[in-house]
Amino acid sequence: MTQYILRRLLIMIPTLLGVTVVVFAVMALSPGGLKASNLITGQMSPEAKRALETYYNQRYGLDAPLHEQYLRWLNNLSPIGFVEDAQSGERQFTLWKPINLGESLYYGRPVADLLMARVPITVLLNVLSLPVIYALAIVMGVYAAKHSGGRFDRYSGGVMLGLWSMPTMLAGILLIGFFASDQYWHWFPVSGLSYRVALDMPFLPHWQSGTTALLFAACIIVSWSVAWGAMRLVRMSHRQLAALVVGGVCTLLAAVSHGVAGEMWAVMVVTAGLFGLARLPQRIWRTVLCGLLLSLVTMLVFRDGLFEGFVRGFLLDRLWHLVLPVLCLSYGGLAYLAKLTRSSVLENLGADFTRTAQAKGLSEHDILWRHVFRNSLLPLITVSASLVPGLLAGSIIVETLFSIEGMGKLAVEAVRGKDKELVLSVTLISGVLTLVSYLLADICYAIADPRVSYD
Repeated sequence: MTQYILRRLLIMIPTLLGVTVVVFAVMALSPGGLKASNLITGQMSPEAKRALETYYNQRYGLDAPLHEQYLRWLNNLSPIGFVEDAQSGERQFTLWKPINLGESLYYGRPVADLLMARVPITVLLNVLSLPVIYALAIVMGVYAAKHSGGRFDRYSGGVMLGLWSMPTMLAGILLIGFFASDQYWHWFPVSGLSYRVALDMPFLPHWQSGTTALLFAACIIVSWSVAWGAMRLVRMSHRQLAALVVGGVCTLLAAVSHGVAGEMWAVMVVTAGLFGLARLPQRIWRTVLCGLLLSLVTMLVFRDGLFEGFVRGFLLDRLWHLVLPVLCLSYGGLAYLAKLTRSSVLENLGADFTRTAQAKGLSEHDILWRHVFRNSLLPLITVSASLVPGLLAGSIIVETLFSIEGMGKLAVEAVRGKDKELVLSVTLISGVLTLVSYLLADICYAIADPRVSYD
């Protein structure tokens, strides 16, 4: 395995070089090419324009042949190469020199500084999206395969197909229009990663008053205690449990809403409780309904007092801003992986080893998760290698829609301004992340399947 990893790391070098050569050639052969005139905007006299072109050519070497421009960028990127003496101007070959990504033609700043500020934001979006995609896809796919042909399988299949067919740009516009607009539900921010005031807040959320915090904790404890007691007394169906969850979410929304919206959510909570819990025994029905109503009334009565002294902090404000971008970035991969998980688990449920495990008397839980699910992981691991490049490509649309200053938006601006230094650096970073994801997928494949060996 160690030799295989080393070989793959060495193969990455010519692969990345080939990718950057193709990108550089596309930029050079595009209309306008890589010329100093592309950096000049606005109205100016011909003499001033020629002087500015001369300045850009001397500073960035744009008048040199294309192969020299690319080799100059490659020399700056490599730790082994030529360095130029600042006093004599002579070039000397050295075995170690600092890596220099160059200076952005569009921003006039070092490319390394721009990437240090933008790359962590894109990585954060993808790191948050991957657990959401895999956790929900595995749960939904396994449950749909276990209850194949049931109501959940049919409905979730249609929903997943619709989500997978929806373009990311349309989904982002709909999310902003409904969940971030004043015209409908203004639940989430429209753009950015945090408010300016949140930068001066403490990191963790807290209440300014201890009495308010205790009152809020008491409301939560009473609500959960009533719901847990009802679940312990009677075996609830999934529909009834979903009604409880919907009721709790609606109660929280009623607490944070303003104006008439809170009373409308209260009516929906009562209606959901009546229809969802109608088949419970009368004693349990009264207990749960009284618990929901008690929680709702308490939240509505002390709504202003509860949230007036609440400071959300930098962490909660950042998470609040990330909800819509992560949701927009995750739904496509979630739909695809959920359908793939269902088909893979369903195929392994009918395999010979599953029938052998059932004949040995193993429990249904052990058969599903220790045998069937482990063999179903192989297609998911294979697909994970192509999921990361898809998320990086989707980040361009998501960051543009939600005005997030990430690597995707930086790439769009660099391509628009024909900033070759920045475009090549972004391409290099994206290529490294993609190749590393393929390598990790191969390693996980060998771990999940002991029959696979790369020695």
